Amino acid sequence: MQDKRYTKVTDSERDTISWQLAKGYSMREIARILDRSPSTISREVNRDISKISGNVYGSSRAGRRSGKYKLEGNLVLYNHVIEKLFLLWLPQQIEKRLIQEYPDDISMQISSESVYRYLYVKPSGELRKLLRHGHLRRRRRGRPKKEETRGKIPDMTMIDERPEEVIPRLVPGHWGGDLLKGKYNKSAIGTLVERSTRYTLLIPLPELNAQSVRRAFAEAVLELPSDIRRSLTYDQGKEMAEHIEFTLDTDMQVYFAHEGAPWERGTNENTNGLLRQFFPKGTDFTQVSIEELKRAQDLLNNRPRRVLHWQKPHEVLATVLH
Repeated sequence: MQDKRYTKVTDSERDTISWQLAKGYSMREIARILDRSPSTISREVNRDISKISGNVYGSSRAGRRSGKYKLEGNLVLYNHVIEKLFLLWLPQQIEKRLIQEYPDDISMQISSESVYRYLYVKPSGELRKLLRHGHLRRRRRGRPKKEETRGKIPDMTMIDERPEEVIPRLVPGHWGGDLLKGKYNKSAIGTLVERSTRYTLLIPLPELNAQSVRRAFAEAVLELPSDIRRSLTYDQGKEMAEHIEFTLDTDMQVYFAHEGAPWERGTNENTNGLLRQFFPKGTDFTQVSIEELKRAQDLLNNRPRRVLHWQKPHEVLATVLH
């Protein structure tokens, strides 16, 4: 067959090339799909190898505007992406879930880089607010803060004594607990995160003392099915001083992390960071309604997570409970 006369590769074609390569198609197969000559596809890929992604074609240089064109030319995809952005999903979360939900429909797939490019090239209105507030900004992780030195809690059972089943996160029902502090550390909410599913509970706290925290945490976990109430791991904050009473109330053993070792409770540290999207530092939690807490909890539990292979915490929890 005679080679077709070469014409410039379009942005739409670049997007198709990128996705088909990611799915394992050969250049000859992609050429057949696009009705192009294999040499044209090969020349395009070799010309646009992305240095960032490690010699992987990403349509990064030659197709900078492809995401913009694809979104503006596909109303269904555009509405889906915008909806998820306003639910505070990250572009990568949108990309990975679209692949899962539309594995055979390229028109409903878009790369996270294309979403970022669209937002930064043409931010407007509410989208500009998302960028300004940093919800879609790529952030570098700083070093974890050292936990403050506080008074010893009597009769602590240390984290080293947890059952072996806790460590690999294969058995559900082992939770991490913490406080998310508010303005001047005078108010806070409680956070409970299930280790295997990353399902998160946000708990209003009327007061910041051991009795109030113990009662609020116990009330929250007693609403859970008994087979996912196994243990709670906490730092050495004095608000957990009534841990023995909590265990009597809930039949959940409490384990304490070592001082100055936040990595022992990495899931809680990460969750608190995510929650700052909803409740920035300086928030007065006495002014935050239960409805606002419930909305933030639902948004967090309905976000796909890399660690869950892009499933949502509530989806994984539902699987565990059935």
